[in-house]
Amino acid sequence: MSDSLVSCRSIAGDGSYLTVTATVRPRDGRAEVKCSVPEASELARRMQEVVRLARHTEARFDSRAQVVLSMDRAPAAGERDWELAAVLADRMVRGLYRSAAPVVANGWSDAWHLGRVDGHSLPSVPLGVLAGGEGGLPHLGALSGHPDPAVGVASSRAWFPLVSGGDGDSLSWVEVHVRPSQADCEDEESRIVAPGVDAALQARVRAVLVAARHHDGRGQGQWRTTVRFARERFQGGSFELALVMADRMARGRDFLPRGRLLATGQSSSWHAGQVENVDGAAPKCALLLREAQAGDRILLPRAWEAELAPEWRAQLKAQGASVACVDRIGII
Repeated sequence: MSDSLVSCRSIAGDGSYLTVTATVRPRDGRAEVKCSVPEASELARRMQEVVRLARHTEARFDSRAQVVLSMDRAPAAGERDWELAAVLADRMVRGLYRSAAPVVANGWSDAWHLGRVDGHSLPSVPLGVLAGGEGGLPHLGALSGHPDPAVGVASSRAWFPLVSGGDGDSLSWVEVHVRPSQADCEDEESRIVAPGVDAALQARVRAVLVAARHHDGRGQGQWRTTVRFARERFQGGSFELALVMADRMARGRDFLPRGRLLATGQSSSWHAGQVENVDGAAPKCALLLREAQAGDRILLPRAWEAELAPEWRAQLKAQGASVACVDRIGII
């Protein structure tokens, strides 16, 4: 931990200033990041997500500290230039970024987990303002003269079926990003974050990956991991196999298909590598058949094998996709 209180400003769309203030204290079982914005709880949630994603690029992270971030007022709807100020305030209060002068920063990103700063919304950049994007700060590594941190991040995505019995049935994806970890003070679960999802889903994600990596025998204690979902709210556990496979592919522990990996399955025994049954075989198989493309690889629970009609398999093959029913994870 470093300074007890720091602030970083950002220029709003109307030319006025927003101020992000950060304090740090022992975590003591609390969330590692807490954010607040007056009368804007959804914006505070987004600030927390931005900061957590940006931390993915750090080689070392002390999970024993809690950072509390607050914005003095809410920006106009749709404004995002405050994002860089929040990321810098979080790093400044933890001693990872230092500046001799007060910091004014404008920048936004659609890939903070890669350390990328996509741009800013200022019509012209005033002297002394740190602006993100081309001609300014292209990535967070440049703050300390380091290479682009995205080079050290491996990513993989897998898809899983979401069915609700109607037109809302669709494929959704889960994406896993890993980078080598050097932080010996962290336990395995603290190295895994899923920004944007609720506490219950984040806990489930952590439990699944920790258990599956235990079975793997090579994944524990080696990685900083960020998990992203296409949808932040959904029900059921059919995403678990897709999550495990995306993690294995990102870590180089499983083959990549020519197309996408589509998977559904869950387990109460990921530590033993077991893949167990999930409900909804008929509607999920219908959805998978409708969405499958050439080169796709589909993984289903072994319990579904007897329910797969020969016509379903033949049509899937005609579309250029392949299917396997599995009861264990491994090189599949």
